[in-house]
Amino acid sequence: MKDNVERLRTAHLLAKNSKDRKQAIWNVASRKIGGPRQNRSLVNVGEISRNTKEGSEVIVAGKVLGAGEIDHKVTVGAYSFSENAKSKISGAGGKCFSLLDFIEENKSAKNVVILG
Repeated sequence: MKDNVERLRTAHLLAKNSKDRKQAIWNVASRKIGGPRQNRSLVNVGEISRNTKEGSEVIVAGKVLGAGEIDHKVTVGAYSFSENAKSKISGAGGKCFSLLDFIEENKSAKNVVILG
């Protein structure tokens, strides 16, 4: 039950930021997080590696899993991370943020990519 309250709070704050900043990317993430579980993404580290380059910023409206390898720095904002995924991203020099922390770090969503 506690996870559900936090998930809905995150979805609400993402939608609010979308409206306040006039950036649709946060609204897309809000709809995925706030909707049914089947709409939430499961993205592997290998998929992040294949679809990004050095210094990319990525949003995952769901969970990042540890399958695959990554060899470049990326900044990833996701609803949740497996421990293995966090260690692989950090080991490559990247950063892992919750979606709410990611919004605070990135006032402009200009070069942010949604995966999943």
